[in-house]
Amino acid sequence: MIQRPQHLMRRFARDRRVYVWEEPIGCDHPLPYLEYHPFPQDDVIALRPRLPHWWSAAERETGLAALLDMFVASSLTTPPILWFYTPMMFGFAQHVTAAAVVYDCMDELSAFKFADPALIAQESALIARADVMFTGGQSLFEAKKARHNNIRAFPSAVDVAHFATARGAIAVPADQATITGPILGFYGVIDERIDLALIDAVAKARPDWSLVLIGPVAKIAAEDLPRRANIHWLGGREYDELPAYLAGWDAALMPFAINAATRFISPTKTPEYLGAGVPVVSTPIVDVVAQYGDLDGVGIAANADAFVAECARVLALPVQGAWRDAADAVIADMSWDKTFAEMSEMVSSAIDRKRQRVVPANDVVTAPAIRASDARRDYDVLVVGAGFAGATLAERLASQSGKRVLLIDRRKHVGGNAYDEHDAAGILIHRYGPHIFHTNSDEIVQYLSKFTKWRPYEHRVLAAVRDKLLPIPINRTTINGLYGLDLQDDAQAAAFLAARAEPRDIRTSEDVVIAAVGQELYETFFRGYTRKQWGLDPSELDKSVTARVPTRTSIDDRYFLDSFQAMPLDGYTRMFGNMVDHDLIDVELGVDFRDVADRVTVGHTIFTGPVDEYFDHRFGALPYRCLDFHHETHDMEQFQPVAVVNYPSEDTPYTRITEYKQLTGQVHKQTSISYEYSSATGNPYYPIPRADNQAVYKQYEALADALPNVSFVGRLATYKYYNMDQVVGQALATYRRLAPRLGVNTAAAVSV
Repeated sequence: MIQRPQHLMRRFARDRRVYVWEEPIGCDHPLPYLEYHPFPQDDVIALRPRLPHWWSAAERETGLAALLDMFVASSLTTPPILWFYTPMMFGFAQHVTAAAVVYDCMDELSAFKFADPALIAQESALIARADVMFTGGQSLFEAKKARHNNIRAFPSAVDVAHFATARGAIAVPADQATITGPILGFYGVIDERIDLALIDAVAKARPDWSLVLIGPVAKIAAEDLPRRANIHWLGGREYDELPAYLAGWDAALMPFAINAATRFISPTKTPEYLGAGVPVVSTPIVDVVAQYGDLDGVGIAANADAFVAECARVLALPVQGAWRDAADAVIADMSWDKTFAEMSEMVSSAIDRKRQRVVPANDVVTAPAIRASDARRDYDVLVVGAGFAGATLAERLASQSGKRVLLIDRRKHVGGNAYDEHDAAGILIHRYGPHIFHTNSDEIVQYLSKFTKWRPYEHRVLAAVRDKLLPIPINRTTINGLYGLDLQDDAQAAAFLAARAEPRDIRTSEDVVIAAVGQELYETFFRGYTRKQWGLDPSELDKSVTARVPTRTSIDDRYFLDSFQAMPLDGYTRMFGNMVDHDLIDVELGVDFRDVADRVTVGHTIFTGPVDEYFDHRFGALPYRCLDFHHETHDMEQFQPVAVVNYPSEDTPYTRITEYKQLTGQVHKQTSISYEYSSATGNPYYPIPRADNQAVYKQYEALADALPNVSFVGRLATYKYYNMDQVVGQALATYRRLAPRLGVNTAAAVSV
C-alpha cells in the first residue's frame, strides 16, 4: 500500500540496479542468509534477510551488518546510494561507504504505536549522516527543517493515468459487486491511525450507506473492528486492483483519528481518490486541509455528525462538474515523474558535492588548504585573530565589500579556541575543550550555514555527586535522584525548591544560587565547581556567572534551551576554512600582530585579542581564566553516558570530562576524552567578571574608543563573557557599522 517507494524505485531502475532491503524474517537455520526476490519490474530486486528466530536484538544487528557487508562485497562494484525510509535500518548500515545517503522521512514514526524506543536516537544519527532529506508532507517538513540544511518537502504524487481508469468502463471486483447502496470506501493500512469509532458511528447513522474498507489490519485485534451489516472489511489488495474498486465508490473516506500518529501524515490517498473522479471526506488532517481543503470535492469534518453531513454533501455532487475540474487542475502537476526528477536532481547534486569534497576512507576530515599571504605590503583591512569574530569580519569584508583582507593568528591554525582536529586514533576532538553551538538567532544560523552543514545535537550534562550522575542544570530528575524523592510535577518541584531557597540581596554568584535553591544544593553543585573554574569563591564573582545556569522544575535535561542546537557536520575547522577561503583574503598563521603590523600598510585594523595586550598593559594586566586539557584515547566505544560529566567536588582536581564522539556523532571502535583543568596562566579563555576588573577594562575601553581606525571585537577584546553565537552576532553588527565608512569595492565584491 506504500506507493512512494515503489514508484521511485521503478524510475531509478531505468538506469541502474535497485535493491530493496526488506524487514528481516525469522528462520530455523542456525546461520543468517539472504533471499533474492526479483520484482516484476526490470532491475529491481528485493533482499530478504533471514535470521535465526532465537537471536537477541544485538545479535540481529550484528547479523544484518554481516549480511549487508557480504552483499556489498559480492554484488556492488561502486558505492551505492543508501535510501532510508526508516531510521531503524540505519544502525546496521551506517558504516557502508555510500555515494550519497538519503533519508526519505514519510512520517513521524516515533509517534506510532509500539515504536522502538531507539528510533529517536537512530533518526538523529541518520539525519546527521544524510546528504539529502525529504519529507512526505509540508507539516512534517516544518517540524524537521531545522534539523538538516538540505531538506525539502515532497508530498506524495499520483499516477493520474492509472487511477483515471476508474472513470471509464471497468469490471467490478466480485467481492464488491454484490454490495448495494451508495458505497463509501477506504483503502490503506488499518491500524491505530484509523478512527474505528468514527467508522462505526457513520455506519450506524446511515444504514443505507455501505462502507467498504480495503487493507491489511495491523496492531489492532480483529475483534476490535466495528461489525455492522453495512461495514465490509475486504482485506488487502494489490495496487493494480485499486481503480476497479474505486470505480464502484460514490465517495472515498479518510477516517483518520486525530492523534500523535497522524499529526504529520500527508496521505497519498487524497490525490489518488480525486484522480479516480471520486469525492473525498476526511477528518482534519493538517496537510489534507492545507492542500485540498478549499476544493468542493473534498469535505473536512472533525466529528461524527459533521462527517456524516459532509458525506451526504459530496454524495449529492454530480458525477461530472466544476468540482471535478477543480480537483483535476490541482493534481495535474503532481506526477511521480516530476517528483522523481526533482528528487533525482537533489541526489545527483549531493553526489557531486561529495566528490568535490574528498574525505579519506577512515573518515578523517582534513582542513582545507589555506593560502599563505603573498608579497603584498598593503591591505584594506588587517584582522588580528582567526576565531569566530575575526573569520566572520574577514569573510564579510571580502565577500560583501570587496576589501583586500589580511587575516593573521599567532596560533598555527584558524578557528581560535573552537579549533578541532583528528587525533592519532582518527577521532575528531576539540583541542581546547568542548564547543557546543546553540543560538536563538535565525540570522546567525543562516549566516554560518553558508559554510557548513549541521549535525543536530542537544547538549546534556551530568554532574558526579554523592556517587550519582545527575542532570545539570538542576531539574526535577536531579532533585528526585539526589534526595530519593518522587516529585511528580513542576508544582511539587517548585515547592521543594522554594522551601530551601534563602532570601538574598542578589549581588554575587553565591547570592543567585542560594536565593534559588538554598545552601545545600549550592554547596553540592556550585561552590566547589566555581572555585575550581574561576579560582575564586562564588561570593567574589559577579552574579552573571552562575546566572548563566538556570534551575528547572521540569524534567527537561537539555543544557541549553535555544531554538537551534547543532554541531558543524564536518567540524569547526572545516567551517572556518570555508569562511576564509576567498580570493581577497590572505591568511598568515603562527605570526604575531606586532611583527606583521611593522611590515604591512592597512587602512583599518580589527583586533580580537586581549585588549590590554594591544595597549601594552598600560593600566596593568586584565585577569583571564585559562584552561589546560589532558587528552586520552581509550580502547572502548563509549567512556561515559553523555558527552560531558562535571565534577563539582574540590576533591577532584579537574572540572569535567568530555567525550568527543558524543558531540560529533563519529563512529569509531575507540573513544577520545579530555580532562579539563582551570588555571590562572596560559591561553586566555574567560574574562573574570568582577567590579574591580571592569574598572580597569573601562580605562582600556576609553583608549580603544579613541582609535577611529581600529575596531575591538570579541570576548577578549571587549572583556565580556560571550557565547560563540554572540561573538558572531557582534561581528556581523560591527561589519554593518564599518561597511558604510570603509566603502565598497564593487569590482571586487562577490556576494556569498
